[in-house]
Amino acid sequence: MAHHDLAIVGTGSGNMIVDDRFDGLDVAHVEATRFGGTCLNVGCIPTKMLAYTAEVAETVRAASSYGVDARIDRIRWSDIRDRVFARLDPLGDEGRDHRRAHGTVYDGTARFTGPRAMTVDLADGGTAEFTADRIVLAVGGQPVVPPPVADSGVPFHTSDTIMRIDELPEHLAIIGGGYIAAEFAHVFGGLGCEVTIVESADTLLGGMDETVVERFTDAARERFTVHTGRTVEKVTGGEGDVRLHLDDGTEVRADRLLVAAGRRPNSDRLDPDHAGVDTDDAGRVVVDAYGRTTADGVWALGDVSTPHPLKHVANHEAEVVGHNLAHPDDLREVDHGFVPAAVFTTPQIGSVGRTEQQCREEGLEFRVGLHEYADVAFGWALEEQRGFCKVLVAPDGTLLGAHLLGPQASTMVQQLVQAMALGVTAQRLADVQYWIHPALTEVLENALRDAVEED
Repeated sequence: MAHHDLAIVGTGSGNMIVDDRFDGLDVAHVEATRFGGTCLNVGCIPTKMLAYTAEVAETVRAASSYGVDARIDRIRWSDIRDRVFARLDPLGDEGRDHRRAHGTVYDGTARFTGPRAMTVDLADGGTAEFTADRIVLAVGGQPVVPPPVADSGVPFHTSDTIMRIDELPEHLAIIGGGYIAAEFAHVFGGLGCEVTIVESADTLLGGMDETVVERFTDAARERFTVHTGRTVEKVTGGEGDVRLHLDDGTEVRADRLLVAAGRRPNSDRLDPDHAGVDTDDAGRVVVDAYGRTTADGVWALGDVSTPHPLKHVANHEAEVVGHNLAHPDDLREVDHGFVPAAVFTTPQIGSVGRTEQQCREEGLEFRVGLHEYADVAFGWALEEQRGFCKVLVAPDGTLLGAHLLGPQASTMVQQLVQAMALGVTAQRLADVQYWIHPALTEVLENALRDAVEED
């Protein structure tokens, strides 16, 4: 049986760990699919490349409101898709080649057989076994497919497969109302497809700030057919003719189905109990502040263990775990203090910190500053009627949370993330700097001032 000094299971953010600090060690990497993980292959990067393409198409369609008459002659889906994956697929291949040239690569799915001992079901049909002094689990997550779909026998797609289809659907039905559903509705709706969303909650993007939720749900209803507060009881039909039977008797017919009902950790594929690796009720591998699991010598990071399944969080955790592996006498803690998030739709969303409803639930004293894009000059330029910036501020000026909806929200929120991370008060942030006029950032300034001004 092979033995390694270090084994990294999963090559998304896990692939960031091994650098010159580990020169001279026998290192193995295990990957079940493509190198690069969810973000590179089926998540962050390809979806945002497609989201921007959809934004371009929507801009053309809306050009007449600015006095510019324009039209879209054709959507070349195969060219759009190939532009994305012709760039990304070689990166994964290069990552695999690099690791293979400098260590061992197991192409397959790994599971524990004992403490720091694993077997790999290889992609070529064989198996391999190894032990390691230290193991890092970075195996990510997988789409959740609810039973009415999974048991139906009807063809469906998830976020892992929908981006590589050969032809655009005429009508795409989406089960789910979270950020994955929202982004794909934007992509395919923007590229000219009819989109129907079915979500069991009463709104879309549940869990985000209530003002974001309200306005985004309203915006989605204007663009798509949206069934909220409805569940799918049965799925029938077949290839090219999918039928969703909802609990109120409604039948939704579409030629393709996308299941975007959430994701769950891949811990079940690891047989973690064989190694003494604990998981919680959500299936996440339990880790301490340093990234250590409950099993000696086993670490974990990213979507398999984090409460924040976001790529920038996984990257941060990989940096911390990498440092701790290289410097066992100088351990660093993972910092989940101010984790921002963005949803790349139209309208775009950027968020950090507590929501208004969380502030109320925690019994916090706070003030709300909310300013509309339509009330700043660049908002006029954009003809933006729905966008806003909302900040939540404690009596001492501490920023508790910030939420933006509208153009450039994912970029605009970063200044508020920085202020929260550095402990800068709302008053200080508003006063200490010039705000470019008439840039869109004036909406941040005015929201801050709205929150700190005296009644």
